[in-house]
Amino acid sequence: MTTPATTSMHPLDSFPPFRRWRPSPLRNLVYTFVWNGIIGVALTGAVYLFGSRPPFGAQLAEMLLASNVIGFLIHGMVHLLRGIAPGRNSTAMRAARLLLTACCALLGMAITDAVLGGRSTFDALLHTGLLARYLPGAVVVALLMAAILTAGERRVAREIEAARQQEQIAEAARLLAEAKLRTLQAQIEPHFLYNTLANVVSLIGSDPVRARHMLERLIDFLRASLSASRAERATLGAEIDLARAYLDLLTVRMGARLRYRIDVDDACRAAVIAPMLIQPLVENAVMHGIEPKVDGGTIVVRVRRLDTGLCVEVGDDGAGLTATAPRPGGGVGLSNLRERLRTLHGNLAQVQLLENQDGGVTSRLILPA
Repeated sequence: MTTPATTSMHPLDSFPPFRRWRPSPLRNLVYTFVWNGIIGVALTGAVYLFGSRPPFGAQLAEMLLASNVIGFLIHGMVHLLRGIAPGRNSTAMRAARLLLTACCALLGMAITDAVLGGRSTFDALLHTGLLARYLPGAVVVALLMAAILTAGERRVAREIEAARQQEQIAEAARLLAEAKLRTLQAQIEPHFLYNTLANVVSLIGSDPVRARHMLERLIDFLRASLSASRAERATLGAEIDLARAYLDLLTVRMGARLRYRIDVDDACRAAVIAPMLIQPLVENAVMHGIEPKVDGGTIVVRVRRLDTGLCVEVGDDGAGLTATAPRPGGGVGLSNLRERLRTLHGNLAQVQLLENQDGGVTSRLILPA
């Protein structure tokens, strides 16, 4: 696998602090100068530890000159190879790079010797004794550079593979969340649909106007649900309209036991959110708050804008959190909602359940901007 990350790699990229500067020709030149300086200082230290001890300043200047001449020759050679065969990292290319690196090292040593000795570079290269002395060092430099670049390429390849795997995991999680959403949207609660149609049938003879109104509300709700099921994104206004259609339908069925109010700023209606985030809160308020209470109650849907996003509140004055025994399936809708929010927004979104002082529960949904 070859990517721009591998073609722009520099030996200093092996160290994490140096990866903060994005690859560029200027950066690579600066890094080559720094790398050459490190090599020169290291070689000077090695001479003092294992060899004779000439004057430190002269020795350091000689090593810095040699490391910079060799380093920039290798830098130019690598840049030229990448221009001739961009993205290629075959065995032949590696062998060519190794050979050319050795040649650059040999030429750099000859240039350094010529500068310091006052002779021409060609004389230094053609002198048999000097050539034999340079050759082992050139081979060592080539092997060292090959090892460093190979290790760096392998590290970059591992990072690319890890990033690819993370991307696949994130994509799988997104697809799983979407599949769960599609399943949730495609499933209309059988009892809800059955009860609604049963009510329509029972009203046809005694109150056909009300039966027709209830059937129209059911059609509006099913149409809105179908539109939401086919969209990856929705507006807050569309989600509120879906909740309104659902509540309209239930007011026909439940009569005076259910009242509702929706308070949404018009400026918030155009906000883009994921579909089917508000509907579970409304259904939860009806199922666990209003229906268990004999006198029914009121549901209030409020939306306000925060500095960090949106706050959606669905409050009821119904049975409350502990007044009735849990119903079958209770909590599943909120659990699915929390899981979806975690997949979509991480820790930036929240679902909060707050018990009201006057009775009932407020479900609060915090969405990032």
